[in-house]
Amino acid sequence: MKTFLRISLLFATVFMVATTATIAQRVITGTVYMDGKPAAGVEVEAHKGGTMMTSFDGKYTVEASSKTKWIKFTFIDDSKKLDIADKSGNKFDFAFTGEIPSGNAEAEGDGKVNLSLAEQLIAEGDKEFMNELSLYTEFFKQKDIKSAYPHWKKIYKKYPKSTLNVYIHGAGIYDYLIKNAKTEEEKDKLFSEYMKLFDQRIKYYGNEGFVLGRKGTVWLKYKLEEKNLEGANQIDALERGYGMVNASVDLQGEKTELAVLVLLMQTSKSLFKLGSLPKESMVANYEKCNDIVKTIIEKDKDPKRVEAAKKVQVYIEDIFGKSGAADCDALVTIFTPQFKQNKHDAETIKTILRRLRKAGCDDSDLYNEATETLYTLEPSAEAAFNMAHRYLKLDDTEKAKMYYKQAMDQETDQELLANYYYEYGLFVYAKENALQEARSYARKALKIKPDYCEANMLIGDIYVAATRSFKGTNLEKSAVFWVAVDYFTKARRGEDCAVDAAKKISTYKKYFPNKEEAFMEGLKAGNTYKVEGWINETTKVRF
Repeated sequence: MKTFLRISLLFATVFMVATTATIAQRVITGTVYMDGKPAAGVEVEAHKGGTMMTSFDGKYTVEASSKTKWIKFTFIDDSKKLDIADKSGNKFDFAFTGEIPSGNAEAEGDGKVNLSLAEQLIAEGDKEFMNELSLYTEFFKQKDIKSAYPHWKKIYKKYPKSTLNVYIHGAGIYDYLIKNAKTEEEKDKLFSEYMKLFDQRIKYYGNEGFVLGRKGTVWLKYKLEEKNLEGANQIDALERGYGMVNASVDLQGEKTELAVLVLLMQTSKSLFKLGSLPKESMVANYEKCNDIVKTIIEKDKDPKRVEAAKKVQVYIEDIFGKSGAADCDALVTIFTPQFKQNKHDAETIKTILRRLRKAGCDDSDLYNEATETLYTLEPSAEAAFNMAHRYLKLDDTEKAKMYYKQAMDQETDQELLANYYYEYGLFVYAKENALQEARSYARKALKIKPDYCEANMLIGDIYVAATRSFKGTNLEKSAVFWVAVDYFTKARRGEDCAVDAAKKISTYKKYFPNKEEAFMEGLKAGNTYKVEGWINETTKVRF
């Protein structure tokens, strides 16, 4: 999934290309049919191109551009579109009603298409089929894809319904050929054929939801690896892939491949950040994917799939949380009906409270009601912690301290306990200016989680605050900033703190002791220096 995880890192860039309407970059031709016969009086319009009306021979010729995505056919007041964005060539026959006559459809080659199954073809002694099947499968087993390809292609064209393996193996064949293509033109042609493989599989074997998931996955994988894919082209590639995987999820429901659920969330996030998907759709997709994963976890009988679904649920939560769409209004809208339906389920309420607290939505009515309900159901450490948050918001510091201490006394999960220590330290620092007590709890958090960047940030802030009351010479007071910056430097290693820590380092370096003062004390850059008093920390001299 490495390729797919890069989707959420794509940047929005405006990309505009001037076009001249009078110069055609592409000429598209073809024949329009109705019930197997050439159709007259059909208006043919190329996207970003020209328009014409077919005559009695049904033929058309329209000017187009390199950006043409579709051809629209209109007869009286009925219109139909042919999507050509992922198709190669410039000749497209179209059946407005009925089918294209045998011998004209691209997938039917020379017109001699045999729709029999492999068992029937073998029973009938079809030597061409058996010979080509034997050659392609033998070469394929030997991983000689180049040799397998022409024999596989004959089966694919002439015997498209003989065996599902034609499509399963075909995907592997195209993956190999595209990877080893020598030119971009060759790669584009092969990729267009690859997309048609999925369409033909649906035509002859159905299972549209599953196949669309695979098609969307391949589309996004290859399109997002293209060079110079930015601006409008980038958005178009994402939108087309999004359409495929979204349709797949809608059709498959709880049968959706888990990777497709993750991919739908990733493309949704990218399009939302690019301004091409409304927040309502991002929220709806989160709810849809999360509901499917929860159903799999609750009902699927395959333990491996259940475990995989639990991991995917974490990915979905993370993607949504970082999308920018997970604001308080959206989360309250999502979680209110869940809370109402699960008022007696402590685990569900805990999950709701964690999500609201993480998003900073702990002053909502839903948070308050859920907090009270959880504490009534289960006066656990986590419930007490939530109560502390509630009373903190109500500015009742005594009750907040009481519940914080209850949470810290009862908690056995070390990860959660570190969080409680940190938050209590932050509370007494912010509300009571109890610097030494706040540092004590931040240190307890760091003892459990040495890389807890927020706890390092807190100690840095405590030392900056301490400079206002620290007793000593000017140098001794300024030296406290050395220690503060030491902690901001540690905090900077954490992704969540990196930006804020860097700003504080830049700000407080200005208050370091100057060289003249240090020289008078016999200090040089790189010397060890101990800040005395209650701080009692050793640092390095620097200017």
